Amino acid sequence: MRIALFGTSADPPTAGHQVILKWLSERYDWVAVWAADNPFKSHQTPLEHRAAMLRLLIADIDAPQQNVALEQELSSFRTLETIEKAQARWGEDTEYTLVIGSDLLGQLPRWYQVEDLLRQVQLLVVPRPGYAIDESSLEGVQNLGGKIAIASLTGLDISSTAYREHGNAEALTPPIVAYIHQEHLYKCQDITTKKFQLR
Repeated sequence: MRIALFGTSADPPTAGHQVILKWLSERYDWVAVWAADNPFKSHQTPLEHRAAMLRLLIADIDAPQQNVALEQELSSFRTLETIEKAQARWGEDTEYTLVIGSDLLGQLPRWYQVEDLLRQVQLLVVPRPGYAIDESSLEGVQNLGGKIAIASLTGLDISSTAYREHGNAEALTPPIVAYIHQEHLYKCQDITTKKFQLR
């Protein structure tokens, strides 16, 4: 069995995340997704809201095999612990692929016990616009023992950051927009509402 492991800060999850998940669902037996706290980022939104938004995003994916699921219990501050949880759930004989965006490739050598982690998973790097995959970063990870594949897919040129900073709702799917309004998440929502009130 081949399982893709995809943790994302999902702050908020975007249509770009959805495209990646659909692509993974066509290539792996199971796609396990969770909302994660990235130790290198500060997050605006509590983890339970980010997990709830991911659940909505997954429900909205047209995956014929129904093989994409929110596996929030895999979430851990350390990816190595996530892999241990996955192995306890699906067994050590399963082939695990850790999916990361090209923006994380440079951080990877600083991850907790990274060599131990890289022994247990294959890496799939999804190119992201604005984050070129440079040879030195690839070599750095390969020198630590990483087995790397580059996805034949480029993520959409949209990001959670662009939404948080500029309120670009085109990056989001309608169920996520509705949830954000319902729960009054993100400052940019307040700004948009105030603009309408001032007119």
